[in-house]
Amino acid sequence: MPESLENLSETHIMGPRNRLWAVRATVDDRRPFLADSPICHGLSRYHMAHLGVQEAAHPYRIVRTHQSGTFFMACVGGEGRVLADGRWEAVTAGTACLLLPHMLNAFRALPGRTWEFCWIRYQESASRQPLVPASSPRLARFEGEPLRHAILGLHHECAKDPAPEAVDHWLDLIQSYVLRFVRPWQSDSRLAQLWEEVAAKLSEEWSLDELARRAHVSGEHLRRLCQRELGRSPMQHVTFLRMRRAAELLATTHLKIEIIASEVGYQNPFVFSTSFKKWTGWRPSDYPGRRSRTPPKVHSG
Repeated sequence: MPESLENLSETHIMGPRNRLWAVRATVDDRRPFLADSPICHGLSRYHMAHLGVQEAAHPYRIVRTHQSGTFFMACVGGEGRVLADGRWEAVTAGTACLLLPHMLNAFRALPGRTWEFCWIRYQESASRQPLVPASSPRLARFEGEPLRHAILGLHHECAKDPAPEAVDHWLDLIQSYVLRFVRPWQSDSRLAQLWEEVAAKLSEEWSLDELARRAHVSGEHLRRLCQRELGRSPMQHVTFLRMRRAAELLATTHLKIEIIASEVGYQNPFVFSTSFKKWTGWRPSDYPGRRSRTPPKVHSG
């Protein structure tokens, strides 16, 4: 039986058979799973908080109810499960996924299976362009071995007396591999432009016909492209962009839920709430951090 999203809470279980090679950006990150990891200040230039290579086995399980930064994961062996778009997805060798900030993110190992993957955890900043454009895939094919070797190379370099030129070399490689995944449509400006336009106008009533018209392709061709490159149908991707923006607004503003609903294309707050809960596991009013944040006081006179 599928696990209910309502049962998910903040969790970090490594398990006795977990092996980890990680690098962190600063000594101030003192979380237990990073405590023995070498420091690489160069990570901050790419807005990375930490990265690593991992061999995990059951009961390994991570749940982030309010992750503040983008998380990129590439599987190089075995199989695990990742929560994406409100449902558990299989992640196998040759597959990668993006877990976005301000959304319910989770992943777990399976009983009897070893799961080998590498990851990069980014830090979000309002002053820079987002790592993940509107045309980025959720879950797609990706050869992770080169990325794995680059991360291990950086770990090896930082574990001793690091040479700055070698560190820069490994970081450049790591970032280029990630960008190869998150920006798959750079060669087709029509599609990249389409999704950036949708992301900028989420309050509009988008339809498959209108999306196809603006991309100058047939509806069926657009559907095939989206399924292959994004793992979603065109209209599912519109919903994804709406939910991503709604989660960001809920986490970072004091706007009323009805206003947020309208901004992302829902005139009926109840329909918005139902859709948001389906995708994130939370009602908008219960979104992590929402109830604990106090709106600014308005002084009269």
